[in-house]
Amino acid sequence: MQQHDKLFIPGPVEVSPKTLTAFARPMIGHRGDAFKRLYAGIHPRLQELFGTKQPVFLSTSSAWGVMEAAIRNVARERVLCCMCGAFSDKWLDVARRCGKEAEPLQVEWGAHIDQHAIDQKLASGKFDTLTLIHNETSTGVMNPLPEICCTLAKYPDVVSIVDTVSSFSAMPVRMDDYGIDVMLTGSQKALALPPGFALFSVSQKAFARAEENRARGYYFDFLEFRKQQTENMTPSTPSIGHVHALESKLEEIFAEGLSKRFERHRRTNALVHEWVRSRGFEFFADEGFRSVTLTCVKNSRGIDVAKMVRALRERHHIVIDGGYGKIKGQTFRLSNMGDETEETVAQLLGCLDDVL
Repeated sequence: MQQHDKLFIPGPVEVSPKTLTAFARPMIGHRGDAFKRLYAGIHPRLQELFGTKQPVFLSTSSAWGVMEAAIRNVARERVLCCMCGAFSDKWLDVARRCGKEAEPLQVEWGAHIDQHAIDQKLASGKFDTLTLIHNETSTGVMNPLPEICCTLAKYPDVVSIVDTVSSFSAMPVRMDDYGIDVMLTGSQKALALPPGFALFSVSQKAFARAEENRARGYYFDFLEFRKQQTENMTPSTPSIGHVHALESKLEEIFAEGLSKRFERHRRTNALVHEWVRSRGFEFFADEGFRSVTLTCVKNSRGIDVAKMVRALRERHHIVIDGGYGKIKGQTFRLSNMGDETEETVAQLLGCLDDVL
């Protein structure tokens, strides 16, 4: 491949030549037997990654398409939006634009969502739906999903919508064991696929809620997804290249082994954390609630972040993120998700030392 700028941003991440080759396979018809065999072949592995016996659906959209769809399909009237960063904060606007009454459970950026705060809110009996981002990509915060789901179990009338966009496939997230009702992810993060594709699964409780709702629309109608999946099809024309690439990536994931994949992400994440500490920087996320797929570094040394990002690209053809939204320049983000190894992350950190 020609020289290009390698991505260490937290999505889209670097896509391997092998995956790109799979993405460019010859086209097949999406209503023919070849596509049905393709979907049927990958479906059991998707269920294993999701930790569910429920069907897993393929959406030709960004994850935000499914996030909005979840509100339209399962929310009745009042939504509690757990907000701890740029992406989780958007849930409030999304829910309100879908005509729902939405209320924030807001914490400062860098802090995590506390299960006790959720308990207090849900005890009011006002809410029928809750939104949560497991791994808040803008701040590097990983919310305590098992503890939060234990709290949610006390409220069986509340449907949970959980975004696992930047944690899925890099660590275990067991949808059925946790009692998650709608679990969704995107292609361009730890799966290391091109952007523009999303995956999701829906519990029986969430399907029952969708059946009550006549304003689901069509393109993202959960019931239509369920109907078509029984025939190993999608409701509308999918990005077939993405499905081929997903098939190739699943082969890699299961050849490596899930436990080894999860451990690799922990090791590469630990390398970044050691670099942060040894170079005199600080973490933006709270201790004990830091992502295993990316690190949001606080600019505690007062460096010119934009200059560092520019020098890294110009000298080493490496791209990192110089902070997102209101913390741009005050932070920078380093990704270790996807196909990255200890060797490639060490190379990134060495190049950072060169430009600092």
